[in-house]
Amino acid sequence: MTKVLLINGSPHKDGNTFIALNEISETLNEQGIDTEIAWIGVKPVRGCIACGTCKARGNGKCAFDDDICNSMIDKINEADALVVGAPVYYGQPAGQVLALVQRAFFAGAKVDNKPAAAVAVCRRGGATAALQTLMMPFQLKNMPLVTSQYWNIVYGMDKGEAKLDLEGMQTMRQVGRNMAWLLKNKEASGLQAPTEEPWQPMHFIR
Repeated sequence: MTKVLLINGSPHKDGNTFIALNEISETLNEQGIDTEIAWIGVKPVRGCIACGTCKARGNGKCAFDDDICNSMIDKINEADALVVGAPVYYGQPAGQVLALVQRAFFAGAKVDNKPAAAVAVCRRGGATAALQTLMMPFQLKNMPLVTSQYWNIVYGMDKGEAKLDLEGMQTMRQVGRNMAWLLKNKEASGLQAPTEEPWQPMHFIR
């Protein structure tokens, strides 16, 4: 069964970020798509130190196995699509979300060509900048971006306020419908993803 993994990058398990992701999840379920909302938790998440051990080992796992990263990589690998939601801190996604995504993608999580969406949840400002930051890794990994009828943003500060953002909830439902449509068409077509050209790195300092 087709499955979408939704990562709740908020330290609040059932806060406004969860409410936004749950709106997508319920819409996907209505469309016959299985979902899992995986909470990042409140324990520390390491940042990448660019040690390269993951590449040397080639096992698709981060060298550090003392936080949630490797278990989340397993969930990402099993999913057919990905949604990453995060609260906005100082105009940026919460740092633990960025640390997780950067390490998971660099270590070799199986994300290429999987549809992906980002969701930014904020009190007032910085949402579009945070949303762009969240989408950057998707664009680097050939992941089709799932959009909506507005930017994937929900507003709310105190717990539960996201439900009062009627347009935000509508936007989340449309993300779910668009995600389901893309997944179903991808499966029905049976077409293979485009072949990727061999990487030709170009450094500006010679």
